[in-house]
Formats: sequence, C-alpha cells, structure tokens
Amino acid sequence: MSFTQSQTAIDGGFLDPVFDAQGVFARLLTAISRPGSVVDLGACCRSPAPLSTAQGALLLAMTDGDTPVFVEEGSEAMAEWLAFHTGARIGEPSEAQFAIVSRTSRKWLERLPLGTLAYPDRSATVLVEVESLKDGHRFTLEGPGINGTSRIVLAGLLDDFAEFRKANHALFPCGLDLVFTCGSELLALPRSTIVTEA
Repeated sequence: MSFTQSQTAIDGGFLDPVFDAQGVFARLLTAISRPGSVVDLGACCRSPAPLSTAQGALLLAMTDGDTPVFVEEGSEAMAEWLAFHTGARIGEPSEAQFAIVSRTSRKWLERLPLGTLAYPDRSATVLVEVESLKDGHRFTLEGPGINGTSRIVLAGLLDDFAEFRKANHALFPCGLDLVFTCGSELLALPRSTIVTEA
C-alpha cells in the first residue's frame, strides 16, 4: 500500500465514531419507520468514490469485521477505506449484508441474499445512488409506517424499477430492503412497502 493509498484509507472517517454512528443509526431508523421520508445525514464523513456521503456514513455506522459488503463498481481506495474504519470486507453478492449497486434490477433478486421464511432478516440491504430525491418520477407508497398513502419523487431510475419492486414485494417476508441516496440524503423503502407509479 502506497503512502497516498494509506492517507486515503485513514482520511474521511467519522470525527467522533461513537456519537456520529449513533446519529446516523437514529436517522436511518427514522427513514425505515417512515418509508419515503427524506433524511439528511450531513457532512459527517468523506467517503471515497464510488460511495456517496450517505452511503459511506451508513457503512461506517452499520458494518464491522463480520459484515460482507458487495460493491458493484468498487475501487481499491474504497475497499481500503472501509477496511480501515470498520474492518468490513468486500465480498460476493451471494453473501452480502449490504450491497452498493448502480441501479435496481431483477438480477439482484437472484444474486443477493433474500432471507428465508425462518430468518427473513438474513437478507441484503441495497444502497442505490440516484440523481435526486426531490425531482423526477413520482411514486405512491402504501404499507407499514405510512398513514394511508404517501408520495416520493426519484430521478435517475431506469424503467425496470416498478417491475423490480413488484417482484421484490411478492417475496415478502423475504426480499431486499432499499435505501436510495443522493449526496448526504437518503430515503428508505423496506420490502414491506408497496410502490406504484403515481
């Protein structure tokens, strides 16, 4: 490892690991308990490409040495950064607890852990960076944590998103949980949430 790579691995983590991790975890719980609500994690870290600020913060708060992470388009600098700050390792899709992917696709329902009826929690959480959480295509949400229905707007999704969500929801209580990120912001769509185009 070169000096430059060492500095890249060391720099950009939480300034106060315990306090910052607790804050990120609390905001993530808010997003999961209120599907579709946008929360801002702030500038709590500087994660290397291809991770956005929100994705980096989530991995810092939620992973450790026992957490396999799959990154569709990773980099050596990112792998070193994650290993230095959390001990987490980059793994194969089939073992991932967290997956960083460039788009939603039905192929991830075949490649990532979906959990089992006995252990539905043994599934992957998928993080997807989008262009915007405030502009773009409109979707209607129904399900736990939502009073009636609510709306979200996402830009940068491909046309297969609705098909992916329908197939994913059909697997309930198994399936993938989604977290869409944009810079330091995120919104969560648990597998229990029904998503239709508005």
